[in-house]
Amino acid sequence: MRRWPAMLAFLVLLSCHTGVETPDPATITDLIARGNFEEAEKKILLYTSTSSMTAEERLHWSWETERIHRISLDFNKTEEEALEYIRQYFPKVTPQQMSDWETSRALECMVINGEKRYFSRAFRNLFRIDSLCLARYEEINGPAIDAKAPLLEEHLPRIVELTGKTGAVIVEPRTFTITYTLTVPANTVPEGEILCVWMPLPRTDVPRQNGFRLLSVSEPDYIISPDSYIHKSIYMEKPAVKDQDAVFTYSFTYTARAQYHHIDAIKDVLPYDTLSPEWKEYTKQELPHIITTGPVAELAEKVVGDETNPFLRLQKIFTYISQTYPWAGAREYSTIESIPLYVLENGHGDCGQVSLLFISMCRSLGIPARWESGWMLHPGEINLHDWAEAYLEGIGWIPVDQSFGLQQGPFPLFYSSGMDSYRMAVNRGTGGDFFPAKIYPRSETVDFQRGDVEWRGGNLYFNQWDYQLILHPFDQQGIQ
Repeated sequence: MRRWPAMLAFLVLLSCHTGVETPDPATITDLIARGNFEEAEKKILLYTSTSSMTAEERLHWSWETERIHRISLDFNKTEEEALEYIRQYFPKVTPQQMSDWETSRALECMVINGEKRYFSRAFRNLFRIDSLCLARYEEINGPAIDAKAPLLEEHLPRIVELTGKTGAVIVEPRTFTITYTLTVPANTVPEGEILCVWMPLPRTDVPRQNGFRLLSVSEPDYIISPDSYIHKSIYMEKPAVKDQDAVFTYSFTYTARAQYHHIDAIKDVLPYDTLSPEWKEYTKQELPHIITTGPVAELAEKVVGDETNPFLRLQKIFTYISQTYPWAGAREYSTIESIPLYVLENGHGDCGQVSLLFISMCRSLGIPARWESGWMLHPGEINLHDWAEAYLEGIGWIPVDQSFGLQQGPFPLFYSSGMDSYRMAVNRGTGGDFFPAKIYPRSETVDFQRGDVEWRGGNLYFNQWDYQLILHPFDQQGIQ
């Protein structure tokens, strides 16, 4: 537990007896921006203890304290560790080279409390983002191997062929059986305190998914959220037992299908009904992570040029992002002020980051787009994953996986209007409410894939518990 109560009592006494001036909020914001976290935290405690403020304001400053702690966890590598890693590939790396990589944002770092700190995944990211470093990495280690490439080389053409022959847009069923486990280590919270957990489930309102069936649950009293909530979850709780891990586990089965649309941009795509509730809902700005103005809108206009057809505009955006922003391991989303702007400023992004840029650019042009995410379940590459959907008048919602980008082979733009069969969609939107409601701020404020945990004393962040998804074996056709 943090020593906030003692520090708060000290600051209140200091304020009362020494006439310490109440800090200016702008000063606190500036301290945070410059990485002076220790001083900022002291001033936040003093400000919230001596200033009359609304509950909303107090919540804001509480969150800012939590956010800077999360940033500190993300930026946990030293300059010595950075040099040790980079010298494996460039034994004579110079201070100027380091400075150049940092300036270009290829080597992500910041000064925290007077010390240069590097993002925990910055070293490997450097050798993905910078072209010279990438070439050197592949010279030593060989080209990166995409474990799912052989599967997709066979799977994607079959999807295109089946949808073309049958006229269906949803084909190629794959049935999955999954066991998901969330573990809170022993003595994380005091004995007898109730641990509350929310964990992911496949949605039952996504046309590509059906046949969901819960097979087993570790806790007899559980709650599954309705599909009206954008985060599909199963909720459980249990008391903490001294010296015992708290383990929450469940198994389920469901069937996923591929989706692909053969679109004639001129004949099939109609003008939008801009008075419809759906168009209004999914073209609006939703700050801070869906932006329809400023640099994002300017970039979108530049990318599409004179093109006016919505589908061709969408494909131009898809192609541009694929060719411009390489994948890199991401900071926790809750620490980033605006994800689309982060991608533009840093020149890279992971699946969710480029998806939010895609959604923002589409919406800025009046193309409805929305978030979808969950897990990718390709044999050999199972992981958290985010993608998007876009709406075309006359066709409906089409899947778009910006992170999978341009493909080798005969269908390079497959993922601009298609999706493979190896997905578990959990979310249809970002930053929504949980069911039942969560009291404390979430560990993941944008997405929901790993889970969320809290107890009476507060939220438990990702570094305080573990999760595991086990995909049970299936045959070559994907039928278990």
